[in-house]
Amino acid sequence: MLNFTKMNGAGNDFVMVDNRDGKLVLDKAQIARLCDRHRGVGADGLLAVEPAQNGADFRMRYYNADGGEAEMCGNGARCFGRFAQRVSGRKGDITFETQAGVITAQFLGDNVRIQMSEPHSLRLNEVLDVAGGNLTVHSLNTGVPHAVVFVNDLEKADVRKLGAALRYHPHFAPKGTNANFVQKSGPQAISIRTYERGVEDETLACGTGMVACAIIFHELSGAASPVCVKVRGGDTLEIGFRKDGAVYRDVTLTGPADFAFDGQISI
Repeated sequence: MLNFTKMNGAGNDFVMVDNRDGKLVLDKAQIARLCDRHRGVGADGLLAVEPAQNGADFRMRYYNADGGEAEMCGNGARCFGRFAQRVSGRKGDITFETQAGVITAQFLGDNVRIQMSEPHSLRLNEVLDVAGGNLTVHSLNTGVPHAVVFVNDLEKADVRKLGAALRYHPHFAPKGTNANFVQKSGPQAISIRTYERGVEDETLACGTGMVACAIIFHELSGAASPVCVKVRGGDTLEIGFRKDGAVYRDVTLTGPADFAFDGQISI
């Protein structure tokens, strides 16, 4: 039997497991079954707490709902920090290693603030043929790749169709991209919807997507930090950043990380 905890960060939900002893080995099919919403626990991904390898407090392993390992997940990182704090009994800030770099989690009441790795590979105003029409697409890697499209009416955006077309577009081959659709809602505020690679559907929130959208919003409009980002799940999170020349530093993501329940399941 596998002991697990179910958590969510702004509606982005995860199966959390403690693998600090290194004894748990899950293959891709097992992870996909655990994340299956009909035959498993149901989640957008699975997060495992493992021993650090390069001097941080812990190592974060993140797997998408299809069982494939991904570099980083912003909402997952906030949940990871809260979960690691609970299972370890540690107080104060926690650091953990990811494929995208070392992340720091700070605990601010009900919210968690994570210090993100530096974004890279910014591209603006690329016109792509997407699903038979031209779209102006911006892109940024915030630990994982993101494409960003600004729309006039977010509710009417065909996120599944256009998101899937962008996710598999040859421009982002071979690994593909996540796809975000954004509407400005104020001088320092946006609303977004995200199609996530690996989930292969729209999710209620995506932390790295929020960061990508906020920074690209700043690039296009000059919006000052912090930028407030409202996600499909209804929560509004805060993205902080500092631009140093062409590089973004001190990038933070602040929002909720909630425990749902603990359980056991046969694997």
